Amino acid sequence: MAKNFLDIKEGLGREAQVIIVPFGFEATTTYGGGADKGPGAIIKASSQVELFDEELWQETYKKVAIETVKEPKNIKKMEAIVGDSLKNKKLPIILGGEHSITQFIIGQYKKSGFDDFSILQFDAHADLRDGYLGKKYSHAAAMRRSLDYLGINLVQVGIRNISNENDELNFWEKNQSRIKTFWAKDKKKWQIEEIVEGLKNKVYISFDVDVFDCGIMPSTGTPEPGGLDWYEAINILRAVCAKKTIIGADFVELAPIKGLHAPDFLVAKLIYKLICYIYG
Repeated sequence: MAKNFLDIKEGLGREAQVIIVPFGFEATTTYGGGADKGPGAIIKASSQVELFDEELWQETYKKVAIETVKEPKNIKKMEAIVGDSLKNKKLPIILGGEHSITQFIIGQYKKSGFDDFSILQFDAHADLRDGYLGKKYSHAAAMRRSLDYLGINLVQVGIRNISNENDELNFWEKNQSRIKTFWAKDKKKWQIEEIVEGLKNKVYISFDVDVFDCGIMPSTGTPEPGGLDWYEAINILRAVCAKKTIIGADFVELAPIKGLHAPDFLVAKLIYKLICYIYG
């Protein structure tokens, strides 16, 4: 089994620019479990991703050195790796695990001097509850806790669930100056330019794989109908990377299903695609 993302040798002898951090943390899952197995499934599937990108007509891994670090044992160690990556001007990409990890990652950005940036959230759920089932740092509160930090605005893409409980809908309505939501039900009307324009110059991407329609992404704790397809997702990523500075990303909530490889491969290829767009 591959230990490194894309099964490439560490940095090919060069100083790494992209740091892949597997972190299968799962503690607040409330429906389907298995997100703790997500990082391993992504890395395993990534060994089958073609390294030549037919869209950009290049082998991006030869242009940017990618290093996969050993999976940290707890949140504190994950935070330390992210903080160290930022200190050394690396681009961290974290492989979850459940979505609750994002709020801790964002905390490291604030501690590292990133005072003014946007979060671009791909998700089926708003994740703006003020805690859930007695847990303040729940996966259902990932964006709410991230917005506890000042200087951050949020652009949400693909949302098709918001709750009138746990102060979620009320918070969303009162914070429209910081939150812009592109509902999945309206995706035929979306203008990608509007998504890009809602973002500040520096952008952190938080990609919950349940943003995809459950037909292509059943391997997640809360699969939802009516989501994005492959090209809808990468068209947005391409446009954002062309106009904004990507400062990091996480890919969360993949809960692999034994014998069903397509969703794992989808996420692995998506991550490489993002790297291609950033450095293409």
